[in-house]
Amino acid sequence: MDDTHRPPATMLTAGGRRLATLVRPGAGPPVVWLGGFRSDMRATKAEALDAWAARAGRAFVRFDYTGHGESEGVFADCTISDWLADATAVIDALAPQRPVLVGSSMGGWIALLAAAAVRPAGLVLIAPATDFTEALMWEQFPEEIRAQVLRDGVWQRGSQYAPEPTPVTRALIEDGRRHLILGAPIDPGCPVHILQGMADPDVPWRHALRLVERLPEAGVVLTLVKEGDHRLSGPADLDRLVAAVEGIAPREG
Repeated sequence: MDDTHRPPATMLTAGGRRLATLVRPGAGPPVVWLGGFRSDMRATKAEALDAWAARAGRAFVRFDYTGHGESEGVFADCTISDWLADATAVIDALAPQRPVLVGSSMGGWIALLAAAAVRPAGLVLIAPATDFTEALMWEQFPEEIRAQVLRDGVWQRGSQYAPEPTPVTRALIEDGRRHLILGAPIDPGCPVHILQGMADPDVPWRHALRLVERLPEAGVVLTLVKEGDHRLSGPADLDRLVAAVEGIAPREG
Protein backbone atom coordinates (compact mmCIF):
# COMPACT_ATOMS: atom_id res chain seq x y z
CA MET A 1 0.00 0.00 0.00
CA ASP A 2 1.53 3.35 -1.00
CA ASP A 3 1.63 6.26 1.43
CA THR A 4 -1.25 8.11 -0.27
CA HIS A 5 -3.63 5.26 0.56
CA ARG A 6 -2.32 4.41 4.03
CA PRO A 7 -4.74 5.18 6.86
CA PRO A 8 -3.14 7.61 9.30
CA ALA A 9 -2.17 6.31 12.71
CA THR A 10 -3.85 7.56 15.87
CA MET A 11 -1.57 8.28 18.80
CA LEU A 12 -2.41 6.68 22.14
CA THR A 13 -0.70 7.95 25.28
CA ALA A 14 0.25 5.07 27.59
CA GLY A 15 2.57 5.35 30.55
CA GLY A 16 3.85 8.68 29.30
CA ARG A 17 4.70 7.26 25.86
CA ARG A 18 2.88 8.00 22.62
CA LEU A 19 2.10 4.86 20.64
CA ALA A 20 0.91 4.78 17.05
CA THR A 21 -2.25 2.68 16.63
CA LEU A 22 -4.59 1.62 13.84
CA VAL A 23 -8.08 0.40 14.76
CA ARG A 24 -10.61 -1.19 12.42
CA PRO A 25 -14.07 -1.37 14.01
CA GLY A 26 -16.00 -4.60 13.65
CA ALA A 27 -17.45 -7.60 15.38
CA GLY A 28 -15.58 -9.46 18.08
CA PRO A 29 -13.67 -10.96 19.59
CA PRO A 30 -11.23 -8.25 18.48
CA VAL A 31 -7.99 -9.38 16.87
CA VAL A 32 -4.85 -7.63 18.15
CA TRP A 33 -1.57 -7.71 16.23
CA LEU A 34 1.66 -7.93 18.25
CA GLY A 35 4.61 -7.41 15.94
CA GLY A 36 8.17 -8.59 16.10
CA PHE A 37 11.51 -7.16 17.21
CA ARG A 38 12.10 -4.02 15.10
CA SER A 39 9.07 -4.74 12.92
CA ASP A 40 6.04 -2.47 12.59
CA MET A 41 2.28 -2.57 12.32
CA ARG A 42 2.23 -2.02 8.56
CA ALA A 43 4.28 -5.12 7.73
CA THR A 44 2.96 -7.76 5.32
CA LYS A 45 1.23 -10.11 7.78
CA ALA A 46 -0.47 -7.25 9.65
CA GLU A 47 -1.69 -5.76 6.37
CA ALA A 48 -3.03 -9.16 5.29
CA LEU A 49 -4.96 -9.51 8.55
CA ASP A 50 -6.34 -6.00 8.16
CA ALA A 51 -7.59 -6.85 4.66
CA TRP A 52 -9.22 -10.00 6.05
CA ALA A 53 -10.79 -8.01 8.89
CA ALA A 54 -12.24 -5.54 6.38
CA ARG A 55 -13.76 -8.38 4.34
CA ALA A 56 -15.06 -10.28 7.35
CA GLY A 57 -16.32 -7.34 9.38
CA ARG A 58 -13.97 -8.16 12.26
CA ALA A 59 -12.47 -5.74 14.75
CA PHE A 60 -8.71 -5.44 14.30
CA VAL A 61 -6.21 -3.49 16.39
CA ARG A 62 -2.54 -2.98 15.61
CA PHE A 63 0.13 -0.71 17.04
CA ASP A 64 3.84 0.01 17.12
CA TYR A 65 5.82 -0.58 20.29
CA THR A 66 7.87 2.28 21.71
CA GLY A 67 10.86 2.87 19.45
CA HIS A 68 9.24 0.98 16.57
CA GLY A 69 7.56 2.23 13.41
CA GLU A 70 5.55 5.40 13.94
CA SER A 71 5.57 5.37 17.73
CA GLU A 72 7.72 7.73 19.72
CA GLY A 73 10.80 6.70 21.69
CA VAL A 74 14.24 5.27 20.99
CA PHE A 75 14.50 1.56 20.23
CA ALA A 76 17.83 1.10 22.05
CA ASP A 77 16.38 2.58 25.25
CA CYS A 78 13.66 -0.06 25.50
CA THR A 79 13.35 -3.55 26.95
CA ILE A 80 10.85 -6.41 27.01
CA SER A 81 9.20 -4.81 30.07
CA ASP A 82 8.56 -1.63 28.07
CA TRP A 83 7.08 -3.44 25.08
CA LEU A 84 4.94 -5.68 27.29
CA ALA A 85 3.61 -2.56 29.03
CA ASP A 86 2.85 -1.05 25.62
CA ALA A 87 0.92 -4.15 24.59
CA THR A 88 -1.18 -4.41 27.73
CA ALA A 89 -1.95 -0.66 27.63
CA VAL A 90 -3.13 -0.83 24.03
CA ILE A 91 -5.25 -3.93 24.70
CA ASP A 92 -6.81 -2.37 27.80
CA ALA A 93 -7.64 0.82 25.90
CA LEU A 94 -8.69 -0.53 22.51
CA ALA A 95 -9.65 -4.22 22.94
CA PRO A 96 -10.89 -4.65 26.51
CA GLN A 97 -13.19 -7.59 25.70
CA ARG A 98 -11.29 -10.88 25.47
CA PRO A 99 -9.19 -10.46 22.31
CA VAL A 100 -7.44 -12.84 19.97
CA LEU A 101 -3.74 -12.03 20.25
CA VAL A 102 -1.72 -12.65 17.11
CA GLY A 103 1.96 -12.48 17.98
CA SER A 104 4.79 -12.67 15.46
CA SER A 105 8.31 -13.59 16.63
CA MET A 106 8.94 -11.37 19.69
CA GLY A 107 5.21 -10.64 19.62
CA GLY A 108 4.60 -14.30 20.38
CA TRP A 109 6.53 -13.98 23.64
CA ILE A 110 4.75 -10.70 24.42
CA ALA A 111 1.38 -12.38 23.79
CA LEU A 112 2.18 -15.20 26.20
CA LEU A 113 3.36 -12.75 28.84
CA ALA A 114 0.29 -10.55 28.40
CA ALA A 115 -2.14 -13.46 28.58
CA ALA A 116 -2.34 -13.50 32.38
CA ALA A 117 -3.47 -9.87 32.47
CA VAL A 118 -5.70 -9.65 29.40
CA ARG A 119 -7.30 -13.15 29.40
CA PRO A 120 -7.33 -13.62 25.60
CA ALA A 121 -9.94 -15.65 23.75
CA GLY A 122 -7.15 -17.28 21.77
CA LEU A 123 -3.52 -16.98 20.70
CA VAL A 124 -2.08 -17.33 17.21
CA LEU A 125 1.71 -17.32 17.40
CA ILE A 126 3.94 -17.04 14.32
CA ALA A 127 7.49 -18.29 14.88
CA PRO A 128 7.17 -17.35 18.57
CA ALA A 129 10.51 -16.10 19.87
CA THR A 130 9.79 -17.06 23.48
CA ASP A 131 12.67 -16.16 25.83
CA PHE A 132 14.66 -15.00 22.79
CA THR A 133 16.92 -12.58 24.64
CA GLU A 134 18.38 -15.51 26.56
CA ALA A 135 17.81 -18.65 24.48
CA LEU A 136 18.33 -17.18 21.02
CA MET A 137 20.71 -14.33 21.84
CA TRP A 138 22.80 -14.57 24.99
CA GLU A 139 23.21 -18.36 25.02
CA GLN A 140 24.22 -18.30 21.35
CA PHE A 141 26.64 -15.37 21.53
CA PRO A 142 30.36 -16.16 21.44
CA GLU A 143 32.33 -15.07 24.47
CA GLU A 144 33.75 -11.95 22.78
CA ILE A 145 30.27 -10.59 22.04
CA ARG A 146 29.09 -11.30 25.57
CA ALA A 147 32.14 -9.44 26.85
CA GLN A 148 31.37 -6.47 24.61
CA VAL A 149 27.76 -6.29 25.77
CA LEU A 150 28.86 -6.37 29.40
CA ARG A 151 31.70 -3.89 28.87
CA ASP A 152 30.10 -1.39 26.48
CA GLY A 153 26.44 -1.92 27.28
CA VAL A 154 25.57 -2.63 23.64
CA TRP A 155 26.53 -4.70 20.61
CA GLN A 156 25.49 -3.65 17.11
CA ARG A 157 24.16 -6.78 15.43
CA GLY A 158 23.94 -6.93 11.65
CA SER A 159 20.43 -7.50 10.30
CA GLN A 160 19.24 -9.11 7.10
CA TYR A 161 15.94 -7.27 7.48
CA ALA A 162 17.25 -3.69 7.72
CA PRO A 163 20.25 -1.76 6.36
CA GLU A 164 21.28 -0.53 9.79
CA PRO A 165 22.44 -2.86 12.58
CA THR A 166 20.25 -3.76 15.55
CA PRO A 167 21.50 -2.58 18.96
CA VAL A 168 21.46 -5.43 21.45
CA THR A 169 21.82 -3.81 24.85
CA ARG A 170 22.86 -5.13 28.20
CA ALA A 171 19.60 -3.72 29.57
CA LEU A 172 17.60 -5.76 27.04
CA ILE A 173 19.38 -8.97 28.03
CA GLU A 174 19.15 -8.38 31.76
CA ASP A 175 15.52 -7.27 31.66
CA GLY A 176 14.64 -10.27 29.49
CA ARG A 177 15.66 -12.56 32.35
CA ARG A 178 12.74 -11.17 34.38
CA HIS A 179 10.33 -12.58 31.81
CA LEU A 180 11.70 -16.05 30.98
CA ILE A 181 8.88 -18.61 30.84
CA LEU A 182 10.21 -21.75 29.16
CA GLY A 183 11.44 -23.19 32.45
CA ALA A 184 7.95 -23.97 33.79
CA PRO A 185 4.48 -24.95 32.55
CA ILE A 186 2.68 -22.21 30.60
CA ASP A 187 -1.11 -21.96 30.64
CA PRO A 188 -2.49 -18.94 28.77
CA GLY A 189 -6.05 -20.04 29.53
CA CYS A 190 -7.15 -20.23 25.90
CA PRO A 191 -6.59 -22.16 22.66
CA VAL A 192 -3.20 -21.71 21.00
CA HIS A 193 -2.26 -22.19 17.33
CA ILE A 194 1.43 -21.91 16.43
CA LEU A 195 2.65 -21.43 12.85
CA GLN A 196 6.33 -22.23 12.42
CA GLY A 197 8.64 -22.47 9.43
CA MET A 198 11.14 -25.32 9.47
CA ALA A 199 13.62 -23.29 7.39
CA ASP A 200 13.55 -20.40 9.88
CA PRO A 201 17.13 -19.26 10.63
CA ASP A 202 16.10 -16.89 13.43
CA VAL A 203 13.67 -18.98 15.51
CA PRO A 204 14.52 -22.66 14.88
CA TRP A 205 11.48 -24.93 14.68
CA ARG A 206 12.76 -26.97 17.60
CA HIS A 207 12.45 -23.82 19.68
CA ALA A 208 8.72 -23.90 18.93
CA LEU A 209 8.64 -27.49 20.19
CA ARG A 210 10.10 -26.33 23.51
CA LEU A 211 7.13 -24.00 23.84
CA VAL A 212 4.61 -26.68 22.86
CA GLU A 213 6.02 -28.97 25.55
CA ARG A 214 5.28 -26.30 28.17
CA LEU A 215 1.71 -25.61 27.01
CA PRO A 216 -1.37 -27.56 28.21
CA GLU A 217 -2.28 -30.94 26.74
CA ALA A 218 -5.53 -29.67 25.24
CA GLY A 219 -6.24 -26.80 22.85
CA VAL A 220 -2.77 -26.48 21.30
CA VAL A 221 -2.06 -26.87 17.58
CA LEU A 222 1.36 -26.62 15.93
CA THR A 223 1.54 -26.17 12.14
CA LEU A 224 5.02 -26.78 10.70
CA VAL A 225 5.76 -25.43 7.22
CA LYS A 226 8.76 -27.33 5.92
CA GLU A 227 9.91 -24.69 3.43
CA GLY A 228 8.80 -21.77 5.61
CA ASP A 229 11.25 -19.05 6.62
CA HIS A 230 11.02 -16.67 9.57
CA ARG A 231 8.68 -14.19 7.95
CA LEU A 232 6.04 -16.67 6.75
CA SER A 233 4.70 -13.92 4.48
CA GLY A 234 4.11 -15.76 1.19
CA PRO A 235 0.56 -16.14 -0.20
CA ALA A 236 0.11 -19.65 1.22
CA ASP A 237 1.53 -18.53 4.58
CA LEU A 238 -0.91 -15.61 4.76
CA ASP A 239 -3.81 -17.94 3.93
CA ARG A 240 -2.71 -20.22 6.79
CA LEU A 241 -2.52 -17.23 9.13
CA VAL A 242 -6.03 -16.04 8.31
CA ALA A 243 -7.41 -19.57 8.64
CA ALA A 244 -5.71 -19.95 12.04
CA VAL A 245 -7.21 -16.69 13.31
CA GLU A 246 -10.67 -17.57 12.01
CA GLY A 247 -10.45 -21.07 13.45
CA ILE A 248 -9.29 -20.15 16.92
CA ALA A 249 -11.95 -17.53 17.68
CA PRO A 250 -14.77 -17.32 15.13
CA ARG A 251 -16.92 -14.24 14.89
CA GLU A 252 -19.58 -14.31 17.56
CA GLY A 253 -23.22 -14.13 16.61
